[in-house]
Amino acid sequence: MAEPRKRVLSGIQPSGTLHLGNYFGMMKPSIELQDGGEECFYFIADYHALTQLPEPAKLRERTRGVALDFLACGLDPERTVFFRQSDVPEVHELTWVLSCLTPVGLLERCHSYKDKIARGLVPNHGLFSYPVLMAADILIYGSHLVPVGKDQKQHLEVTRDLAIRFNNAYGDILVVPEAMIREDVAVIPGLDGQKMSKSYDNTIELFGEPKATRQKIMRIVTDSTPMEAPKDPERCNVFALYRLLASAEEREALRQRYVAGGMGYGHAKQALADKVAEVFAPMRERRQELVAKPRLVEDILQAGASRARAVARETLNRVRAAIGLE
Repeated sequence: MAEPRKRVLSGIQPSGTLHLGNYFGMMKPSIELQDGGEECFYFIADYHALTQLPEPAKLRERTRGVALDFLACGLDPERTVFFRQSDVPEVHELTWVLSCLTPVGLLERCHSYKDKIARGLVPNHGLFSYPVLMAADILIYGSHLVPVGKDQKQHLEVTRDLAIRFNNAYGDILVVPEAMIREDVAVIPGLDGQKMSKSYDNTIELFGEPKATRQKIMRIVTDSTPMEAPKDPERCNVFALYRLLASAEEREALRQRYVAGGMGYGHAKQALADKVAEVFAPMRERRQELVAKPRLVEDILQAGASRARAVARETLNRVRAAIGLE
């Protein structure tokens, strides 16, 4: 008898324009999971984006942009449940139930909250209780696996802690999820060599205007090794990005040019810009087709929400019965 499929859940905030760091760190690995045996639930975390009080028009625009980007990059709504977080209101009832089990000290120890406050964000209750909403997102769909980076592992530990607390109090109701940490995904460097992030203003947009994208790539920080001297590709931000996009043969050919000398970093940047344009050209074309079909995109999100809500209601019905609300 075949084992039941494991459910994978992941979400992404519509907090800005998606970039290469998002693509290689989350989007591409998530889309590749469609071809495996897992059942994939992916959502656009627009409730989470509210912690920074975005302008309503911008939130709508960014949410739609995330949907367009994922569909253009190959997400298949027939094989993946793809939806907006805000289209599943059941998640908020579970959030309240979990909040009543959450020690304040558990949230006070969360690194993400402390890091955001240190960066100057004005603290609010949503920012503080963010991990509880995240836990509800995961637990309401009975998720078995959650892809996370090492820096996000603590939030999944909070989710596991709350699921175990609930089960100990009310019975074996909630699935306790496991982290799916991809060790092969390195930190994606931005223009300045730091981790590519909107917070550092160092990103290369996924579907930015081609000329502007090339200009950004030409600004990537490199060392001062002269053109004629050999260079170490393993210490170069340009090569780190190129290797993510190129074939094994193309990577080796450029590596040889680095170590042989006689090639300036400008040549490497041009090679990277060409490769970015080549790889994303068919996705850009697909995105333009989707932009012209706004009803289709909305229908896809609504269909995904309908499938997600059916699962969420089942979980919530069990929770309500267990805690005495039914």
